[in-house]
Amino acid sequence: MRVSLGFALLQCLGFAVIMAVAAITLWPVYRSTDFVVLVTVSLVVGSAIALVGTFLRLSSFWILLVTIVAFGVFGVAVAVPSQTQFGVLPTLDGLRELASGVALGWKQLITITLPVGGYQALLVPAFVLLLPGTVIGVTTALRSRRPELALVPPIVVFLGGIVLGSAEALLPLATGLGLLVVSVLWVVWWRLRRRRLAIARLTRATRRQITARGGTPPVRSGNGAVARRAIGGTVVTLVVAGAVAAGATTVLSPSHARWVARDAIAKPFDPRAYVSPLSGFRAYEQTPAVDADQLSVTGLSAGDFVRIATLDTYDGVDFSVGGSRTSGDSGTFTRVPTSFDQSKVVGRQTSIGVTVDSYSGVWLPTVGKLESIDFSGRDSANLRDAFFYNDTTGTAAVVGGIPGGVSYSLDAVVPAQPSTSELDSLTPGPASVPTPTNVPVALKTTLGDYVNGVSGQGARLLAAINGLKKNGYVSHGVGENEPVSRSGHGADRLTQLFTDPLMIGDAEQYSAAAALMADQLGFPARVVLGFSAGTEATGAAQKFTGSDITAVIEVDTAQFGWVTLDPNPTPRKIPDVKKTDPNQISRPQSVVQPPPQEADPPNNQTQPQSKQDSPALPPAWIAVVLAIVRIGAWVLLVAGLIMAPFIAIVGVKARRRLRRRRSRDAGRRITGGWQEFHDAVVDHGISPGPSATRAEVAAAVGGSRPAVLARVVDRSVFAPESVDPADADRVWNAVGEMRAHLDAGLTRWQRFRARVSTKSLRGYHGPKASKR
Repeated sequence: MRVSLGFALLQCLGFAVIMAVAAITLWPVYRSTDFVVLVTVSLVVGSAIALVGTFLRLSSFWILLVTIVAFGVFGVAVAVPSQTQFGVLPTLDGLRELASGVALGWKQLITITLPVGGYQALLVPAFVLLLPGTVIGVTTALRSRRPELALVPPIVVFLGGIVLGSAEALLPLATGLGLLVVSVLWVVWWRLRRRRLAIARLTRATRRQITARGGTPPVRSGNGAVARRAIGGTVVTLVVAGAVAAGATTVLSPSHARWVARDAIAKPFDPRAYVSPLSGFRAYEQTPAVDADQLSVTGLSAGDFVRIATLDTYDGVDFSVGGSRTSGDSGTFTRVPTSFDQSKVVGRQTSIGVTVDSYSGVWLPTVGKLESIDFSGRDSANLRDAFFYNDTTGTAAVVGGIPGGVSYSLDAVVPAQPSTSELDSLTPGPASVPTPTNVPVALKTTLGDYVNGVSGQGARLLAAINGLKKNGYVSHGVGENEPVSRSGHGADRLTQLFTDPLMIGDAEQYSAAAALMADQLGFPARVVLGFSAGTEATGAAQKFTGSDITAVIEVDTAQFGWVTLDPNPTPRKIPDVKKTDPNQISRPQSVVQPPPQEADPPNNQTQPQSKQDSPALPPAWIAVVLAIVRIGAWVLLVAGLIMAPFIAIVGVKARRRLRRRRSRDAGRRITGGWQEFHDAVVDHGISPGPSATRAEVAAAVGGSRPAVLARVVDRSVFAPESVDPADADRVWNAVGEMRAHLDAGLTRWQRFRARVSTKSLRGYHGPKASKR
């Protein structure tokens, strides 16, 4: 189907509108101007490829080849913008990420927090959907007998955005109806056009018949009225369908969030693979960590808490960071390419800066509910790639550990907290945490004593917290003058805490005990390890040493959400335990001994170090050579991508010439030589006509030698005797000379155009092509 340029551009515009509407489902995935640029470039480049293929009548193979080249040329700039030179030119790293993104970007996209913006190569899946989809759609519209099939790529993009997106859709009704409207209009328009063309052909035939008989043909056919009725009926149908769909969506709204691909993918960071950070509490209280600067934080306000980790899973051995693949109560750790939406959190906006001193480990200190984070320094890109965040618990992690000296800034929302007078009225909230197991009986007994006679859930919770503060004494058990205080917070250690004559421990034990008590009272509870800014923080730089480490609890309430409570007793002098009868000889106890304990690792271990020695820098001349090689490779790669289509055309022609010249039959070699000359004539812009004889071709070229070659070939084809192989060789020699004669007088650009012209390839179908 031949079309005019104006008509083709109109179809490109119509298809671009449909594809843009379909791509709206991808907007929640990216929410970035980089995505807008990618959509625009994909539509423009894809339409241009389809137009070139249409007007040059390229086969699907050549269109595919040009699309691949365009993908490589434009892909880095629009899909991996962080890996470009000057924002446009691709780099080797960019091309490498572009290639890997085609295969791996899909999984990475559904294992990361949305939106992703232009993070790494995560725009590649969108480019894969949009660029080939545009080429296929526009080509189908302009060259297929069923242009309605051009709607298939936009539908694939629309569904792809749903599958790759989040469970919360962006205007699903409006987007779906929008795609439906433009799609129906597309189908109706094309069907009306086919009907109009068919009627026009029939009318012309009828007029010719009437004119031949001497009659007068009709002036008008009445097509306009029919078209208007069809369009009017379509509009009415769309309005009714839209109203019904909107009403059905409102009345019959789905009871569950829609399923998306990320729901079925296990996230790549599992905190259960790491030791509980609460188990290393005592390491901060030992030399040298106790006096060493751990963090330096700016921007803190009074009462802020620098969170290292939130621990919500208790199994009788320790409190650990939840978020494993086996439980959804603790949330999941996901990568954060841009930001978290915390607009639903009621609280105070804050921005802080953190510099890591001697602190180390995988858990990254944060404040409140994280919105965005920005690392600085030469390792910033690697740290960002290794950063994970659990929005349910507010815990952040860096896979591989946090190197010393790193700095970062973050924006967060600090949730509002109740006043002291409001604590009595708190009631349990709806949050879900993993159910604790192996809770000590002694803890439950002590809890019963604390809340005996107290009514009200909030008041009972406060009674439990106040009981720990009143009866507890603080000792880390690491100083020479400190009473013995065993580390750990397993069931046996908590049993000892509540059964010894004096309740002696530190924040490790008291926070664990308080969280279990709150759970027994019906409050979802968890332990939070970190540093407290205190009541005098002013926003200036505040340094935290190991001695500042503490642990508090958070309980979920119906009124305020997660509320922070400090169950730790105020440090005070620990009295000596007085014996009731100093003369009484104690007898061996017959109690069941607890299981043998391994050597206490927290008392002896040092904090894991993740600092790495800086590698020795290579000599300067090596860096220069590598830079030259890198630039040279980049230039060669770009040049190869640009020249690939032309090299492929020259290669196809060379293979065609080789097949013709190496034919075993001398007669075929002679006709093949003529075909080679005829193809060269066509590629040089000479048009002898589609059914021209050899003599006519020779006349179109001009000169005596083409005419002589035409007669020789005619004689070999029609002569009854067999052809001499030597004649075939002479014919091919003459063809080579005449090809050179065709190039004579041409510029280099004209000769290049002849070499890469595809005119002669359109009628070639291999070695068995029909003879001229």
